[in-house]
Amino acid sequence: MIQLIIGAVMISFSAVFVKLTTVGPDTAAFYRVLLGGGTLMVIALVRRERLWPGRRAAVMIAVAAVFFALDLLFWHRSIHYVGPGIATLIPNFQVFVLAGAGVLFFGERWRWQLGVALPVAILGLFLLVSADWSSVSSGYHIGIALGLLTAAVYAGYILALRSSRVRAVGGYSVVASIAAVSLACAAMLGPAVVAGAQESFAIPSWRDAGILLAYGLCAQVFGWVLISKSLVRLNASQVGLILLLQPVLAFVWDVLFFGRRFGAVQIVGAAIALAAVYLGQQRSQSTA
Repeated sequence: MIQLIIGAVMISFSAVFVKLTTVGPDTAAFYRVLLGGGTLMVIALVRRERLWPGRRAAVMIAVAAVFFALDLLFWHRSIHYVGPGIATLIPNFQVFVLAGAGVLFFGERWRWQLGVALPVAILGLFLLVSADWSSVSSGYHIGIALGLLTAAVYAGYILALRSSRVRAVGGYSVVASIAAVSLACAAMLGPAVVAGAQESFAIPSWRDAGILLAYGLCAQVFGWVLISKSLVRLNASQVGLILLLQPVLAFVWDVLFFGRRFGAVQIVGAAIALAAVYLGQQRSQSTA
């Protein structure tokens, strides 16, 4: 459990790194997956792990990389518009996208927990964003929309990654899989950096270099390695509850590092949304 908690704490800093660096959102995304994926690939090579998953799995890894690239493009912009706290909470609504996909395309049963959690989540989101909706800039509205798009493409990433693991040949590890997705994602984000009118591959200072390195290692390597190692040791409810540390701490960091102030209605809305996300992750005893 300690490894899972440490992993959740580490990835909770992801949005903070994006906000702190002076490079553009696409550049930050590129270096996250390049540095993180490169580190994971070195680990896989040192451990002499299988690097080719098979043709069918490779196709799904490419699909996962497309979804993950879109995830980072949307999410990084959302962070700059609405701040790390809200921008980290909203993508967790991917729980409901995954549930809907499971029912519609994979023959899974609709669970009562989801029937309760979905309207509660919508209520929480409404309370969270409605207080200042009419008085904030249009950028805030765009940030909320980008957060919801992030939830949708993040669900697509999870489904594609899971499919790649199912199709992979024996001996293909999680480390090699995430390394491949990360580096493929970097190859897709590179053109976005080149095409951006205000972005480039240049890192303006040693401070930015350190932030980007920390971002790549914390978010793409150590955090998820610790989480992955812990998943098989704990039950689903423990995992779901502990992983909610990520958005909770993102709110804390938003207040501590960026002076963000949340009103009472927003705090209640965030708490309701988090509770709904947790409930949405749970399986009833009959299907567990």
